[in-house]
Amino acid sequence: MQKKLFQKIDTYKNTVIEWQTNMIACPAVSPHQGGLGENAKADYLLSVLKSMKFDEISVINVTDKKARSGTRPNIVAKYYGQNRQKTFWVMAHLDVVPPGDLNLWKTDPFKAVVKGDKIFGRGSEDNQQGLVSGLLAVKAMMELGVRPPCNYALLLNADEEIGSQYGVIAILKKHGKIFGKQDAFMVPDGGNPQGTMVEVAEKNMLWLKFTVSGKQTHSSTPHAGVNAHRASAHLVVKLEDLHKKFNKKDALFAPEVTSTFEPTKKEANVPNVNTIPGTDVFYLDCRILPCYTNTQVMAEIAKICKAVEKQCKVKIQVEKLIDESSVPTDKKHPLVKLTQEAAKAVYKNNPRAMGVGGGTVGAFLRNVGYPVVVFSKLDDMAHQPNEYSSIKNTLGDAKVFTYIALNLK
Repeated sequence: MQKKLFQKIDTYKNTVIEWQTNMIACPAVSPHQGGLGENAKADYLLSVLKSMKFDEISVINVTDKKARSGTRPNIVAKYYGQNRQKTFWVMAHLDVVPPGDLNLWKTDPFKAVVKGDKIFGRGSEDNQQGLVSGLLAVKAMMELGVRPPCNYALLLNADEEIGSQYGVIAILKKHGKIFGKQDAFMVPDGGNPQGTMVEVAEKNMLWLKFTVSGKQTHSSTPHAGVNAHRASAHLVVKLEDLHKKFNKKDALFAPEVTSTFEPTKKEANVPNVNTIPGTDVFYLDCRILPCYTNTQVMAEIAKICKAVEKQCKVKIQVEKLIDESSVPTDKKHPLVKLTQEAAKAVYKNNPRAMGVGGGTVGAFLRNVGYPVVVFSKLDDMAHQPNEYSSIKNTLGDAKVFTYIALNLK
């Protein structure tokens, strides 16, 4: 039966193009990033799901006043297995990031363009490739009349790109009963071009906003003020010491085997050259190995800030934007082993369990005790201009999910 299902999946190239084309045309950018949210995309996907043989379809709407109709939709679609007490979930997200600098795009980011094996468009890889793969696997089972050993379900969630407050966090908080104690989760939202990354762990995430306050003055009289920008520069350099303090390595994690602490976004201070800024704001993205806690890192940052305040005669406020920890999935769990077997069977490679610095919705599920694997064969085009997905990889991942569904007892 597995061979027949794989052969059926190989016939779905045009379906991949059709679904991707229609989803790319629905710019599901968060209303908190200037978009309209996921509603139009969810409406299209609901029409697709209702045309198929799912046994249950429901929508979990989470209130968000900034979104169209005031809600952010999360879709659940379940196909019953022989054992209805256990469910294999394939979990993908509906939202996409903004296109960024349009001058860097060779095509319209919200109009699909197919060139050979590639489908170009914002969201095509992140996360529509995984979404389509998950849907194709169950489409093949439906069309051949196959009922897997346990339920096969899709959870298409909102708001993954900026924190999941209107997605999986809200679902776990208010609708957690949709999940069973025996359930297992596949999150096709990370991987590598070889299809060898079976992600079972993520670093802790800590995003911080630093507001440095001094005293604004004319730049010809620096003695009359306190330069917040200079103090920020001192602080950025001193924060490099975090690498020395939290320097343990873990070979499970790729590509960085240590914790990372990167200054990223910088807000504008004054609009003119001849004014010393009294306020300066920048951000730090921390990816911390699970052997440390975010609390430990915050304590060290507090010491560094105190020293810079004294040296530069400024005040420093630190605000947490994201503070997330993640419990790893046991590498010996059957879901992990099955994913490795499936990837090897489909892609003829040697996959291994790994950890990553990036964050996925899998962390929220792991933290409440569910086994989660993150897997896809990706060209790593997420968030980039000229983002594309591979049709071949989409069909291959559908076979991987089918293999797992047929063998997860």
